[in-house]
Amino acid sequence: MTPARHLIVFARLPRLGTLKRRLAAGIGDQAALAFYRNALFALLRRLGRGPWQCWIALTPDGGVHRARWPRPWRVFDQGRGDLGRRMARAIASRPPGPTIIVGSDIPDIASTHIEEAFRALGRADAVFGPAEDGGYWLVGCRRRPELAEMFDRVRWSSKYALADTMKNLRGRRTQVLNRVLDDIDDVAAYARWRARRPG
Repeated sequence: MTPARHLIVFARLPRLGTLKRRLAAGIGDQAALAFYRNALFALLRRLGRGPWQCWIALTPDGGVHRARWPRPWRVFDQGRGDLGRRMARAIASRPPGPTIIVGSDIPDIASTHIEEAFRALGRADAVFGPAEDGGYWLVGCRRRPELAEMFDRVRWSSKYALADTMKNLRGRRTQVLNRVLDDIDDVAAYARWRARRPG
C-alpha cells in the first residue's frame, strides 16, 4: 500500500496584537490581523481540496480549540523550541509518507505548487520552495532515508536559512522549485502583494 502524502501548514492562532509584528508596525494591529486571518483561511480552502492528508501545526500551544478550523484539516500543537525543532517534530510525528510544510503567510501558494513539490519527492530526498529573502516558503522530505539533522544549526529569519538547511543535506538528493514566493512579513512585502492582486 502506498503511504499517504502529508501537507502541514504552520500557522499562528489569529488573535489581535499577537502576530505579524513588523507588518502591524506599518499598517496597524487590526489590519495585520485581518490580512493574516484572510490569508490563512483562503490558503486552507485552496489547499484542503488536494489528494493529501491536511494538517495544521498551530502556535501557541493550547489554541487548537479556540477557532473553527475547516474540514478536512486536523490541528495539532507545534510544541516548544526554535522553528527547526518544531518542524522536525511535526514531520516526525506524522504517519508514514512524504511530508511537506508550508507557511501560512504566503498568499500566492497554490495547489499546483504542492503537487509539483510532491512530484519532486519522487526523485529527491528533500524539496524547497525558495523565498525572496533567502529563506523558504516550502520544505518537504520523503522521510526515507531519515533526515534527522535537516534543521540543525540553521540561521532562521536570515538570508542564510535555505543555504544552511541545504548544507545539512549534503550528499542527499535535493530539488529547489523554480517559483520564488514572498512571505508577507513587512509593509514592503504587503505592498508588493497588494499590487499583484487582480482588480
